[in-house]
Amino acid sequence: MSHAQSIFKTDLKEDVGPNSWRIIKKSYDQALVEKSDYFLIEMNTFGGAVNFADSIRTLLLNSPIKTVVYINNNAASAGTLISLASDHIFMQSGSSLGAASVVNPQGEIMPEKYQSYMRGLMRATAEAKRRDPKIAEAFVDPSISIPEIKQDGKILTFTASEAAKANIINAEVKSLNEVYQQLNVQPSNVKSYKKTWVDQVIGFLVNPIVHGLLIMGIIGGIYFELQTPGIGFAIVLATVCAVLFFAPLYLQGLADNWEIAIFVIGVVLLALEVFVIPGFGVAGILGIIFVLCGLSFSMLANDFFDFKISKPGVLMNSFLIVIGSMVLSVVLLVLFGRNILHSPAFKRLVLADEQRADSGYTSSVPKVNMINKTGVARTVLRPSGKIEVDGVWYDAVALDSYIDLGEQIIVEKHENYNLFVRRVADKTVQS
Repeated sequence: MSHAQSIFKTDLKEDVGPNSWRIIKKSYDQALVEKSDYFLIEMNTFGGAVNFADSIRTLLLNSPIKTVVYINNNAASAGTLISLASDHIFMQSGSSLGAASVVNPQGEIMPEKYQSYMRGLMRATAEAKRRDPKIAEAFVDPSISIPEIKQDGKILTFTASEAAKANIINAEVKSLNEVYQQLNVQPSNVKSYKKTWVDQVIGFLVNPIVHGLLIMGIIGGIYFELQTPGIGFAIVLATVCAVLFFAPLYLQGLADNWEIAIFVIGVVLLALEVFVIPGFGVAGILGIIFVLCGLSFSMLANDFFDFKISKPGVLMNSFLIVIGSMVLSVVLLVLFGRNILHSPAFKRLVLADEQRADSGYTSSVPKVNMINKTGVARTVLRPSGKIEVDGVWYDAVALDSYIDLGEQIIVEKHENYNLFVRRVADKTVQS
């Protein structure tokens, strides 16, 4: 009795990147467990990152299972490379295959060194599967001359019928069921990969917009914690956002240990600048640089600062996302930071001692002349904090940027509910 052929199917219907590579790898591993005869990818993609396309290409080339790509609409750029790595290619009528030149995010053709690398991949992949390497190269290089197939100076793109005529694909089909018929597989013997909630969450978290929001949460949490140490909620917010930012990237092989370490070192340097080293100097500048690089490098594939394996332009996009999120965070914090800290909703999230008027606390500055009055810093001012004048505690901002606990101060300005103070040189009052 002959063995009934079986297929394990998965989808590639998004840009080729870390999430698609992760799903295909999981699907392939499941196909091995199921001992399927075919591993089929239903494809509809406009391309994506070359490094992840190469990972999928390598998986298909080395697969002991027969591999199939069913092109349902588009297989452009990186999708073409993946298709050529499979044992069987089927295209639905109306689909297209080709246009594999390396371009930047604006669609502009990248320099020759990128095209040369892609040509080599396409040629080697076609040769490995006994397809015409010249046609594969023409998908990338418009200078390749194949008069009977394409015009000189044009990048090759095939319709389904053209690809079948050139023997690049097995057949043009009308549906997936026709692919099963071509492979002599009953639909009842087809199993499909089912995305889990974890897949959905990871796919959501690696979205660039979500990345930006998480970075804003990280920066905002760090800012509030440094401004008001010990409030608890701010550092929890920053930590949760950092975990949600790095964890999906780490699971998908983007964020490496050294990139996360750079980010952590940056946060430590910022904390040292605020709590240990008065003013703002080398530690603060290095801290900002380390945080920026740790977040940016984690968002793209690299081999210890070698970014050639990433899609061109991704490095710049990564930095733009991080810098843009940081700038927006700073703007929002400047505009709304103080209101948030003093809002009833925020205070409910923060454990704080009760500050009563009979204990020397006041919620606002009285309408009296406070200019030139002296007092004592009752917390560290960096630049904001608490001071005591005539036995009453007030909110204050240090014009010296940093005033240590216990130092004598003098009031120089009084605006709204804030006192602006300077350190009285060489006079420290014991608390």
